[in-house]
Amino acid sequence: MAATVPQLRTYRVMLEWDDEDPDNPGWVVTVPALPGCVTQGDTVDEALRNAEEAIAGHVAALADIGAPIPDGDAAGPFVTVAAPTVRR
Repeated sequence: MAATVPQLRTYRVMLEWDDEDPDNPGWVVTVPALPGCVTQGDTVDEALRNAEEAIAGHVAALADIGAPIPDGDAAGPFVTVAAPTVRR
């Protein structure tokens, strides 16, 4: 069986400072193109690293169930991940 080459996809991420819980403030990251893909971090850098991991896991889960993987976005900031090719 031939190996598939992952496609690079770039997703816009939304960072929002959350200090609702004063004992645990931090950055919350959502990915508009991937509903339900949410993560957080204490710093912007940590939040973006966590976003890369969350996005990669989200698109891998979509591929595993044979669901379409959204293409990505045209406006930044961005996180780029290797998305598995969906076989049908």
